[in-house]
Amino acid sequence: MVRHAHTLVLDIGKSNAKLVLFNAEGDVLARRVQANQSVSNDGYTALGTEALQAWLLEGMATLPERRQIGRIGITTHGAAFCAVGDHGLAMPPMDYEWDSYGLWRERYAALLDGFEVTGSPLLPLGLNAGLQLYWLQQNRPEAWARVRHWLPYPQYWAWWLTGVAANEATSLGCHTHLWQPTRNAFAPWAVHQGLTDRFAPLRLAHEALGPLRPELAAQLGLAPDCRVHVGLHDSNACLARHLHALPGASVVSTGTWTVIMAPGVPTDMLTLDPLRDQLFNQSVEGKPVPTARFMGGREFAHLCHGADPSLATLRALRDVIDAGWTVLPEDSAQPGAAHGRVAELRQGERRLGNRPGEVPLHLRPALGAWYCALMTAQTLRELLPPGLAAEAAHTVVLEGPMTDNPAFVTALAALLAPMRLLRSVDEVEGTARGAWLSTRWDEPAGEGARYAEVLLPEAADVLRLQAARAAWEAVVEGVAV
Repeated sequence: MVRHAHTLVLDIGKSNAKLVLFNAEGDVLARRVQANQSVSNDGYTALGTEALQAWLLEGMATLPERRQIGRIGITTHGAAFCAVGDHGLAMPPMDYEWDSYGLWRERYAALLDGFEVTGSPLLPLGLNAGLQLYWLQQNRPEAWARVRHWLPYPQYWAWWLTGVAANEATSLGCHTHLWQPTRNAFAPWAVHQGLTDRFAPLRLAHEALGPLRPELAAQLGLAPDCRVHVGLHDSNACLARHLHALPGASVVSTGTWTVIMAPGVPTDMLTLDPLRDQLFNQSVEGKPVPTARFMGGREFAHLCHGADPSLATLRALRDVIDAGWTVLPEDSAQPGAAHGRVAELRQGERRLGNRPGEVPLHLRPALGAWYCALMTAQTLRELLPPGLAAEAAHTVVLEGPMTDNPAFVTALAALLAPMRLLRSVDEVEGTARGAWLSTRWDEPAGEGARYAEVLLPEAADVLRLQAARAAWEAVVEGVAV
């Protein structure tokens, strides 16, 4: 056995945190999962870093073959920054779902550079991390004075493991307003406001940041020369894996958020609409990535309304279409609206408001899958130039939990035709696989990409789904008017 051949990945999502242990070939040896909990703190909602830290210490100490771990990769959700002082956190990191900014939001908006500079829309809640930092600067001056380094969430955990502070562009470029993705530089307004004075030095996601702190290595039973890598934002971790395997393909990453990325589209061919949650992310390679998203996983769960998601079968999908069920999104043309949020359910002319309990239990998951497929297809087509969206040669990769949803996968294939849809069949989600790959970025032969092509359903089903999509679009456009 090669000494220290294993890689441990910390995959911290908004809903769950995971520890995933890989061997050198990319096979999963062990996995630990823990639900995340936010906490109240000093007038705002904070991420539960203390509980997460305790769980990581417990979980890492129970991993098998842990003396063989030679690398640690990290990926986390975005819109989270940590203030590190002389003795740990100077203040707990804000939860992006906290939303009591009041008039500070208007003051913040007046300071910003334009969308053409930051590539980031003005989002609801605290999804713009620049708003979090600005609010803390203005409202917690004593804590702000104790800050030595501002770190994105992946780099906070890298610092916790190594004691080395770093920044990284995939998190800085994730709708923060703090960064210019097309120039790889901080946004002028953030510099003038003094938000960037204490940002740690910029490093590449795949770089080895340093070894584990000696006392932590001894406590956990890990090798003292185990190297921790800088880490990256979760959606960009998903993308990183496919940049090697399928250059130019678009990627649909499902989870709490459905994130659509089109790295093969030149930025000068696009006019993005910030009111529709379209933006530029930054890839692990430092390039701007046209991106759009909506809260697909959360809306799917809402529409299931207690029903078993496994009921989302092709037969149930046919019944949903034939019975005339429709789900309408909020009018995202209104500033601050959450793109993709369910606004109303209908059955033909019958209006049910936003009450999924009115839908027959056995049809709810298929209806949720149908809505998510409609939103995904529409969002992707808006992101692609018309010529590319009509090309059968263009490839779309689907990954995440919805790859196992037959109704969603079948509907999406029909709605995207003639584009080719591939389904990731990796045993782990793309975030963890991408973080694993980032620890061996110069070893693309070991990426372990595994895909299965999604075949179109029968011609009658394709026609049924495409006709229902046309009717849905007509209703949505009528509502928008």
